[in-house]
Amino acid sequence: MYQLCYDEITEDSTAEERDREHAVFTESIRLLEEASSVGAGTPVALEALSYVDQLWMILIEDLGQPANLLPEATRAALISIGIWVLKEVERIRRGQSNNFKGIASINAIIRDGLN
Repeated sequence: MYQLCYDEITEDSTAEERDREHAVFTESIRLLEEASSVGAGTPVALEALSYVDQLWMILIEDLGQPANLLPEATRAALISIGIWVLKEVERIRRGQSNNFKGIASINAIIRDGLN
């Protein structure tokens, strides 16, 4: 009986975590799409880039923790993707790229993989 209750609680908390992760990625995509329509260097773009930067920094840090339960190969692949995203964010900030849509596409793929 106790084990069943514990399993239900951990299952619910995992589902809630996935819902929060999904919402965070959805927000990043929304911000990037808005930034794409108004262009780099605008307050909207700076907000989007800051949000994405923070999101991926947190993810990369979490993925690098030994306590992360994802398989090592998956964690490594996601860290590589995150590094690319961070570099692309910096390229946009420097005016070397306008690839908001590319970052949004990556974030959508990751978000959709959470389901």
